[in-house]
Amino acid sequence: MVDKAKALEKSKGFANEFREFIMRGNVMDLAVGVIIGGAFQGIINSLVNDIIMPVISALTGGIDFSNWFITLDGTHYDSLALAKEAGAATLNYGVFITAVINFLLMALVIFCIVKSLNKLSDKVKKEKEEEAPTTKICPHCQSEINIKATKCPCCTADLK
Repeated sequence: MVDKAKALEKSKGFANEFREFIMRGNVMDLAVGVIIGGAFQGIINSLVNDIIMPVISALTGGIDFSNWFITLDGTHYDSLALAKEAGAATLNYGVFITAVINFLLMALVIFCIVKSLNKLSDKVKKEKEEEAPTTKICPHCQSEINIKATKCPCCTADLK
């Protein structure tokens, strides 16, 4: 009976500990970040597939990376769609190249965003530091003294 009580108490402790962990701000921030990141990935995929890859294709004379593949059985197909329709095993290195470009663009965009946010944060921090007072007024003699002073140099009053 004592073992069951200890096990029940231990499981309640684990459940409470897990609930506290989930309710921490950083876990919620991570969850929101993952959701926004998933949505952002869709935007990057569209940027790569609908804007960048057609430009690259035009610059390279009509090369379409999505149709760069090797059939593992040696049969030739005109497109990846035809190879898949035939059920052929394919090595899709063009799709991989597109995925690498997606990754590099995602990394570049995130780098730019983080760099901008850091610059903005530094600017706000610097403004706050500049605004911070360096002096205070003695409540007894009304003279201006250093903010860190604990005793007024004019009236020798103890300061809080």
